[in-house]
Amino acid sequence: FQPHCLSPIARTVLPNGSVVVNSCSSAAEQLCNFVCDCSDCSDENQCGYLRGSAVLGTPFTCDFEDSDCGWQDVGTSTYGWVRGRASLAMWGTGPHSDHTVGTDLGWFLVTVSPPAKTTGTACLRSPEMREAAATCEIRAWYHLSGSWLNQTEQPVLRLAVAHKDEVVGLWQSPTRSSEGWHQLAAYPGRITEQFQLIFSLTQPPTCGAEVALDDIMFRNCGLPKVGQQVCGHRESRCRRGSCLARRRFCDGTDDCGDNSDEGTAQCKNFTRCSFDYDLCGWETAAGPPVWGRNTSLNLGTSYGIPTRDHSNNSRAGFFLHVSSGPTAQAGGTAQLSSPTFQATDSCSLVLYCHLHGSATSNLRISYVTNSTKHLMRERTGDLGSCWVRERVDFNVADPFRVLIEGVAGSEGTVAIDDLILSQGCVKEQGELVGSVPHPAPELLVTLPSQAGASPCASDEVACDSGDCIAAELACDFADTCADGSDEKRCGATTFESGAGGWHDVSVGRLRWGLQKVTESDIFLAAQSSPHSVFLCPGTFLALQTGEGQMVSPAKAQSPLLGPSGPACTMEMSYHIHSGPQGFLAISVSDHSTGTTQLAWQIQGCGSTTGGRVRVPLGERSRPFQVELLALVDLQGSARVSVDNVTLEQCYLNMMAPTAAELSCNFERGMCGWYQDLSSDFRWVRSTGQGQGSDHTTGSGYFLSVDSSVPWSHGQPAQLLTSRQEPAAAPRCLSFWYRLAGPQVGTLNLKLWPEGGEEVVLWTHRGSQGSIWHRAWATLPATGQQWYQVRTRPPVSLAPARHRVSETAAWGQVAFEVLHDGFLGDVGLDDITQTAGPCGAELSCSFEAGDCGLAASRKGTWQRQNNRTGTTAGPAADRSTGTTAGHYMVVNTGRVSLPPGHMAALTSQPYQPSVSAQCLAFWYQLSAGTPGSLRVFVEQSRVRRKVLSMSAVEGSNWHRSHVTVQPSGTWQVVFEAVGAGGDHGYIALDDLQVSDGACPKPASCDFERDTCGWSSPSDPRLHSFAWGWKSGITLAKYPGPEQDHTLATRNGHYMHFDTGVLGAGGTSALLESPPLPAATDSCLRFWYHMDIPEHLSSGELRVTLHGAAGQRTVWSVAGHRTRGWQGAVVPVQSPSEFQVSGATLGCRVSPGVHQPPRPHLPLQISFEITTQRWPMQGTVALDDIMYSARVGCHSSLESSVEEKPSGSFVAEVLLSLLLALIIVAVVAAGGWYWLKQRGPARRTPTESNSPQGFDNITFRD
Repeated sequence: FQPHCLSPIARTVLPNGSVVVNSCSSAAEQLCNFVCDCSDCSDENQCGYLRGSAVLGTPFTCDFEDSDCGWQDVGTSTYGWVRGRASLAMWGTGPHSDHTVGTDLGWFLVTVSPPAKTTGTACLRSPEMREAAATCEIRAWYHLSGSWLNQTEQPVLRLAVAHKDEVVGLWQSPTRSSEGWHQLAAYPGRITEQFQLIFSLTQPPTCGAEVALDDIMFRNCGLPKVGQQVCGHRESRCRRGSCLARRRFCDGTDDCGDNSDEGTAQCKNFTRCSFDYDLCGWETAAGPPVWGRNTSLNLGTSYGIPTRDHSNNSRAGFFLHVSSGPTAQAGGTAQLSSPTFQATDSCSLVLYCHLHGSATSNLRISYVTNSTKHLMRERTGDLGSCWVRERVDFNVADPFRVLIEGVAGSEGTVAIDDLILSQGCVKEQGELVGSVPHPAPELLVTLPSQAGASPCASDEVACDSGDCIAAELACDFADTCADGSDEKRCGATTFESGAGGWHDVSVGRLRWGLQKVTESDIFLAAQSSPHSVFLCPGTFLALQTGEGQMVSPAKAQSPLLGPSGPACTMEMSYHIHSGPQGFLAISVSDHSTGTTQLAWQIQGCGSTTGGRVRVPLGERSRPFQVELLALVDLQGSARVSVDNVTLEQCYLNMMAPTAAELSCNFERGMCGWYQDLSSDFRWVRSTGQGQGSDHTTGSGYFLSVDSSVPWSHGQPAQLLTSRQEPAAAPRCLSFWYRLAGPQVGTLNLKLWPEGGEEVVLWTHRGSQGSIWHRAWATLPATGQQWYQVRTRPPVSLAPARHRVSETAAWGQVAFEVLHDGFLGDVGLDDITQTAGPCGAELSCSFEAGDCGLAASRKGTWQRQNNRTGTTAGPAADRSTGTTAGHYMVVNTGRVSLPPGHMAALTSQPYQPSVSAQCLAFWYQLSAGTPGSLRVFVEQSRVRRKVLSMSAVEGSNWHRSHVTVQPSGTWQVVFEAVGAGGDHGYIALDDLQVSDGACPKPASCDFERDTCGWSSPSDPRLHSFAWGWKSGITLAKYPGPEQDHTLATRNGHYMHFDTGVLGAGGTSALLESPPLPAATDSCLRFWYHMDIPEHLSSGELRVTLHGAAGQRTVWSVAGHRTRGWQGAVVPVQSPSEFQVSGATLGCRVSPGVHQPPRPHLPLQISFEITTQRWPMQGTVALDDIMYSARVGCHSSLESSVEEKPSGSFVAEVLLSLLLALIIVAVVAAGGWYWLKQRGPARRTPTESNSPQGFDNITFRD
């Protein structure tokens, strides 16, 4: 810590605000002591926590939603901490969301202004707190981000406690981590009087690290309540009146809170060794390694080193330790031996151990009689940066010695402190008098040892045969030892022959242990308790009373596992009897990313619940561990047990029977696809969750990803296939997808070559409405190499992209979704793989490649982005609005393209499916003399010019379209012609071919597509996208039940749900393409609003933006319309402009001019004022008609009349239907009368056509 972080404790001035502080005027010593003295608990507000979190429902928590809880930035430079929120405009540079609510609307603390020239430290200090109990546990969530995450040395986030005149470290971030929210756990121990907590981050200049904090919780930190309590038969009373188990008296920890359980008089016959002066008669065996006596001050601040001793909670206190440093023998065993004790049945040893920094560190407590070692207790793994209490009771018929052995794993440390022997431990040479009664130990078997003397190196493990193999080959689900012993103790077990590799890493008053039950035990248990969890005799893993001091769940871990294959599954039998507060859970800890993921959980329900559970683990890299967690109250009748654990199909290269089934409609399952379970963000197979039906049948199954799922932000969701057989020829992969919602993100289809960088085969960014769309991508021939297919929503906005080579060999393929926010969902259905390459792409954004467009000669047209491109071009592409977005561009300067010279770009052949098709694209011509762009349609080797552009006002993207009426296969040719300018370029983006004739510019009925109307893609605008949907009711995306064009539920329109808008001036923009200058034009449209009248601060407005600036020409306050309402707006602009619409909190009267904003188009936007947020309501638009150079005086009056609502229309239709029925009855009677008078009968013919429902095959 830097000196300014070590300032003496000073009372923090509590800020004035909405948080009530100490309403009952409690004395200063009663404030911030984790005990509610006021009836409203306001004496525990602004203490570094509030009395509780309304969102999380947890007491003594700071979620930063309402205030900073009194935390203060105490740094001495601009580098410091502030309270902030996630920013969609800065997506990818910090937290994507807070941790509390999981959106960009939640608050957290974050570092700002990192040092640019010198090393800097950001310090954050809490208010003054008081009297932390020995059981105190601090939990918080921290978020790391920055390019330094992949570096060998990373900035370290530290948490320390300032107490009296010393600052003692409690926790520090691990040396390897990944971006995202991670949980920290710190245990300050018993602290008397006042103290403060300090978070600090030190980083060198230009490091660019950013750290955020959220959801700081204080659990079990208050002292026991004062007052006389009724104590149990195994408890004694503290001086303050609370009760404590007698086993916890004289154990070196102030559990009572007044130190009455550690009084000198009652503990005088206990022998305690704190190592502050010597080893107290204990002896170390010759090493290396050996137990070293030292202090935290001398050992430094390495990750696994204890930050203080247990005796004094001080950096200057002594303890014994064994580390895996460069001078230590890695994997060696250090031994500490006691004097010889007489045979006894009442000797107990209490000690405090510290295992941190390695998952393979090990501590064993045994006793030795006649040169035979008997293991009593073993701890393996990483217990965290804390001192953990252990107690061992000895009942030995012969003289014995206690043996404590420590093995430090790689980068880890094992330490012990405060060895306390009870008065029943009597030396052979001299007797320790006195005895204290305590209950006999329970007949439970602890998890036995796996460790022992090994002939292998530290990075190896021994087979049962004596051979040595690399440690990373053990528990990889493939036999490496000739006898298969490397896979015997890897978690799959019946527990009859041992723990099967499972080891307890609990730090609290519960632990996992083996328990054996006989038939007589079952009978007696059934007689005494109807809630017994034992169904059959044998040995199983059970929850037992632990010796730790924390009040936390019990945890058992498997050995280090992996890598695992995609079908890897864990099964186990379980029984639980507990109230609703108890639970049993399975989680998976990934060491490479530092994350832990919940895989399965069951809550107690007041009765016995049991069965067999199947938990998919999926494909995971090595190393990972499976964890069993449980929490119940064993003082009652609660019980938990686990048995018959199996790990199935976990071998990395194991092939599933359905592996080759890529074609899938998901009606009967997942076919050859499976989930990547390394993320909490999952694909869901369902019939719909309010976002619409499937594509196959309209009522079947499909896959979806919901970006609003809590805790999913910043994580990928992957859908994978197994390895596929090599393909000698290309194949076409088609699929139906849906991108819906105002912040949905990007869907990619990628290819990952073996040993190469990823290749994007197909991509689309932004909302495309609640409509199914079809896409195709060609999978190249793989030669002799295998590949995989994946579907994955990731977090990076700039994935690597490369052109696909026809001769390359490929590895894996992936679908990928990039989330730009928290409001939207992705759907996937009807995946089909067919032989041969796909045809010409009907929609191309150039993000995945050149879509088959070929330049006439090398060095002319090329695909690039502004970030890495070599040719001058647009600052941002049209598709994504970012510098990372791609487009096609040609240099038209006189050196590259002399005057009159041409550079052509030709598409692949299009196969027409209708008589008319619409070719649309976006283009940009640079300022100056860029030359001209000519567009040709080529059919049967005959070219016909259809468009030509040479001078366009402003260096913006412009849209053009032309109707093509082909008689057969056709191609489009873009031709750039040089004009002799010094510099210049012509760029193309977002090429699209759709069925049907093109509409007039900016006119659209939204039945086929959105006709160039779109929401801005620039994330800096912090805007939301409009949706495109039909009148079919969707719970997730509400809107009118019928459109205006067709007046049916199958008609389409644009819509927006105003309830998603947040406070602070956010908006939803719908923009037209740029339009030519017009002095007398007219805009007509129909709108539908469903906003409560009392929330009419919202507004729909039409705005024009051109060279003269921005002005509002029409607006209407939010209200409820009776159906669709028409509007007519005169448009006059002497320069090229755009039209867009908006709802703004501050109304702008027609004709009011606003200053121009560069490159910002005219807009229609919806915005909800902060006073009314959140506001539920919807706005819809349909039948936009723009008439250039035709004034609004010719419009019909009916255009502005209100179109009746659906109920009124239904009444009219019903009346018409009844009239038609009457007419039909009369006509039928007349026809029958004429038929009876007919001169001849017709001979009936037999029909061979099947009756009922036809399956019709069609091509979209």
